[in-house]
Amino acid sequence: MTQVVTPSRASSRARRSSGRRFPLVRVIVLGAIAVAFISPIVFMIVTSLKTRADATSIPPSWIPDPFSLQAFTSILAPGSGTPVLQWFANSMIAAALNATLVVVTASLAAYPLARMQFRGKNVVFGVIVATLLIPPVILVIPNYLIVSELGWLNSLVAIIIPTAASAFGVFFMRQFFLGLPIELEEAALLDGANRFMIFTRVVLPLAKPALATLALLAFLGNWNDFLWPVYVLFSPEVQTLPAGLSTLQSANAVRYDLLMAGAVVASVPVLALFVFLQRFIIEGVSRSGVKG
Repeated sequence: MTQVVTPSRASSRARRSSGRRFPLVRVIVLGAIAVAFISPIVFMIVTSLKTRADATSIPPSWIPDPFSLQAFTSILAPGSGTPVLQWFANSMIAAALNATLVVVTASLAAYPLARMQFRGKNVVFGVIVATLLIPPVILVIPNYLIVSELGWLNSLVAIIIPTAASAFGVFFMRQFFLGLPIELEEAALLDGANRFMIFTRVVLPLAKPALATLALLAFLGNWNDFLWPVYVLFSPEVQTLPAGLSTLQSANAVRYDLLMAGAVVASVPVLALFVFLQRFIIEGVSRSGVKG
């Protein structure tokens, strides 16, 4: 007996067969993207474990021959002329304090823009967002003159304070606050809480994902900043890690093994923070752009 295949059965079989093919395609595409992103990190680590001669060999190899910690001992040894540990500590202090200030100022500015009604609110928010269109390099000279007049040159204060007020942070936190249910704040008002109590005891605990995301972004921006520290920090003992690592390049040749070892040291805190905060980052980003 010949089996009659109805259109509905044929379409269901086609969906099942396509469903079996598409996961494989997605795995291949995502695997290729992962390899493209991970390969530079792997090559950085591999190069940092090579000798000076092996790091400059042509063609480059993916396996150190031999394995060597010479690059790390050269940049971390006391009296090496490259106080990497001091640069690391300076970067950690500056980035942590800057991220803290960004989170505080952004959340305090974003909450009134999200919940309170006052004259000129939209104009203020529009001006804040408009500043995002200004290239940061344009502000280098004005900021330098201000920092110089305040006597902050050649100190970590010069790289902590100028970027403590973040227009992106205000925009990011405002979008997150708009997505929170206003009924919780109204209930707190009925219970006799004032605006500051609502902000600190109701809103901020709910905004932990956004606060963690903004803190990481601010930390990363300050940690990786190269141009501004070069302008305002002069002494080796107050340099940050990105600016200090540039001195590892000699006049005649580039020590790729030393540069990659320094890059490994510089990437460890960022990778550790991302692994620790990735759950909050994903939730914060997914909930911060759903309402305008």
